This record gives sequence, structure tokens and C-alpha cells, in this order.
Amino acid sequence: MLFRNRFLLLLALAALLAFVSLSLQFFHLIPVSVAKNGMDSKSRKRIMPDPVTEPPVMDPIYEALLYCNIPSVAERSMEGHAPHHFKLVSVHVFIRHGDRYPLYVIPKTKRPEIDCTLVANRKPYHPKLEAFVSHMAKGSGTSLESPLHSLPLYPSHPLCEMGELTQTGVVQHLQNGQLLRDIYLKKHKLLPSDWSPDQLYLETTGKSRTLQSGLALLYGFLPDFDWKKIYFRHQPSALFCSGNCYCPVRNQYLEKEQRRQYLLRLKNSQLERTYGEMARIVDVPTKQLRAANPIDSMLCHFCHNVSFPCTKNGCIDMEHFKVIKMHQIEDERERQEKKLYLGYALLGAHPILNQTVGRMQRAAEGRREELFALYSAHDVTLSPVLSALGLTEARFPRFAARLIFELWQDREKPGEHAVRILYNGVDVTFHTSFCQDHHRRSPKPMCPLENLVRFVKRDMFVALGGSTNYYDACHKEGF
Repeated sequence: MLFRNRFLLLLALAALLAFVSLSLQFFHLIPVSVAKNGMDSKSRKRIMPDPVTEPPVMDPIYEALLYCNIPSVAERSMEGHAPHHFKLVSVHVFIRHGDRYPLYVIPKTKRPEIDCTLVANRKPYHPKLEAFVSHMAKGSGTSLESPLHSLPLYPSHPLCEMGELTQTGVVQHLQNGQLLRDIYLKKHKLLPSDWSPDQLYLETTGKSRTLQSGLALLYGFLPDFDWKKIYFRHQPSALFCSGNCYCPVRNQYLEKEQRRQYLLRLKNSQLERTYGEMARIVDVPTKQLRAANPIDSMLCHFCHNVSFPCTKNGCIDMEHFKVIKMHQIEDERERQEKKLYLGYALLGAHPILNQTVGRMQRAAEGRREELFALYSAHDVTLSPVLSALGLTEARFPRFAARLIFELWQDREKPGEHAVRILYNGVDVTFHTSFCQDHHRRSPKPMCPLENLVRFVKRDMFVALGGSTNYYDACHKEGF
């Protein structure tokens, strides 16, 4: 009996120590050693590391699984966390669409058979899935800016069409919406129960996958919303640059960045051998296979646990996938180091950041319009914004990625406002270029709004070589 009691006591003590350790890790109370230059090329930890499961070296399979973002248990989230004397004023959400069917097919192979109907007894599932479908069926003819009204409000094809949102993609954003509802509506009462249409700002590109992703998140956020209060605006550009899209210098940065990508690929002999092997399997020229962007289709096979395609010449396999995925990771690393993409990102992200700052300033002045803004977008939307903000360690936007700007008011000093920036639930505010030194120089626990305003209105152009405004930076001669 004595032995049994001691055993139970030791077991309880071990469980308590494990709980305390995990709690300390969760709240970032255990210091993490960082290399002098901010990263170690062999064990490059990036935003949202998991100290338990993340491998010690870059692993293409681990990175691909994170990219898939298969819905499972509820993720931890730091949205809505602030000192008790701060009041939430407005929230601005940028999302990448959820899981989709490929945009490209591997030549001479059968398309992966993925069902894009929404079915209750198929995983992944969400408790609001059936209600979402029912509510979308009531929205036909709703008020959407042209040409959005011609798009389906939810996916419905037994064999997915190219680029179509899948059930996984819908569930990902139902989860995002419910998470944000629990934090911003139930906890912080961001919107009143009788919210008005002008308190929401909704914008999406003209793709069914972005519209449907936005609607799924919105339904999780505002279940059974009144269709008469909803108005999605159409954004023709993936950069969300509205009327400020003409920017010759931005395009020049992009051309130089694409040249860098090409030269890096030429240096990767293993990648070229892999493309050659795959081209032989599907019996097409290597250039044709590469042009078909096979990684896009292979990621669909991987994320949906569907076997890679085979032909009479053999099978595309996991080793091929790992080589191409690893090259993507290396390309992303070099992209950050070479800084050519940064120039493109600063000019590409400025219009949408400028809009967001303008909305924040109006909210800080006491205006009650557009308290919740949602931009349903693409990886090529979020990636420049992340780079422009200085979040060089941020992972490439996964399916259903979310980037959130929160505006807070100090109740003790009502004239002062602060911002928080979160990426996939992680507070990255003090990783941004405009606020990374703030907490070392100031006792204030959050980043002042004026830091972000100064960055968008001035510092973004200084980083581009001394221009003072967006137009001049876009048309600077002698680049």
C-alpha cells in the first residue's frame, strides 16, 4: 500500500511538472536563445515554432504539413490579449483562401479525385457545416459588387474544378470565424448585437475560392447573419491596390526577383535531375513539366493523402516531392537574404496598408464605421505584406492563413491608441521593423499607433531610397 501511494504521488508530481513546463512555453516565459544574426541557417526557427514537434533541421514534409493546415484540434491563439485597461476599438483581418484544388495539372496524368461537395459525414467536419450550406442557399441574388454576384457561394462539384475551394477549405475558415467570434464578439463586444452594415468592411478578389472563404469565415463570425446587411466589394488586383496599381518600379523589382529565382534553380542540380526523372515518367519534355508547376498538383495529393500519379514508365513519388518542396524552402530563404523581394513587397503592400492605417485613424478619432474589416485574398497578397512589415521569419502563407491588425485604446489615457499584429494566432508585433525596438525603449506594453502610421506614411519610402511618397517611389528614375 505504501509503495502504491508513493507511486501515485510521483505520478501526480510528474504530471504537475509537465503542465508547468508546457504553460511556461505557451506564455513564452522560458527564454529562447537566438543566434547573433537572428537565425541559424541549419535550424532556422520561424514564426509559430512548436518546441515539441518541430524538427531540429528544415524538414520539407513537416513544412508541407503546416502548409496544408488540416483542421484538427482547436489551435492556441493570442488574438484579443491586452492589459485590462485597454479597450478593443477595431480589427482588420487579412486571410488567404482555404484549401483548394490545384490550379495546374501534371501533364499526361489523371487529375486527383477530390470531391468538392460539402458532406456532413466526411472529414474534416465542422458543427456549423450544414447550417453554412443552408444559409448560403438563401443568399442567391444577394448584394455583391459585380462581378461577384455571378460566383457560387459555396463549392458543390463532385469532382473539383480547377482552383475550387474544398470542404477542407470551408472548414478551415469556419474555424477561423468561430475563433474570432469567441474572442472579438463574445469577449470584447467589438460589434453590438444590432450591428449595422457600415460597421463591416468586406472585400475579396473575383475568385470563387476567395469569396467562399470570406463567407465561411463571416458565417463562423456572425452565424445566420442577415444577408441584407452584407456587401462584399470586388478587388480586381491580388495586391488589393485599388486605384493605385500602376507602379513601374514595383514591376522592375519583381522582374529582378524572378531572375534571382531562375538563377537559383539553375544551380540546383538535384532539382534538375528530379524534374528530368518526372518528365521521363510522364513522357513530356522537362521544360513542359516545369511550366506545368507540378508542385501545385503534388501538394493537393499530399494534403488530401492521395497517391502521386503513375504511368507505364513509373511513379512520381515522395522523394520527388521532397526535393521540389525543399527547393521552395531554400528559395524563400534566399529571397529574404537578397532583399530584391523587399522592394517589391514595400511597393506592393503600401496601398492596402495605407487603407488599413486610414481606417484605424478614423476609428481612433471615434468613428464607428468599419470596425471589422475582412480582406479575403491569396498567398501573393499576404506574402508582400508580411515582408513589408519586416516579418522575415514568417512562414509562407499556408492555406487559410490569417494576419490580423488590432487597434486598442488606453482607458487610462483615452487619447492614446496602440496596435497589435498577429499571424496565425501568434503575436508578432515586436518582430515588425517599426516596433521591434519599442519595448526596449518604452515601458508601454503595446506598440503605439503612431509607429505604424509613421512607417506607412514615411519609413516605407525611406527604405526604398529616400522617396517621400508612393507615386515618386513608383516612378523613380535610374532604378
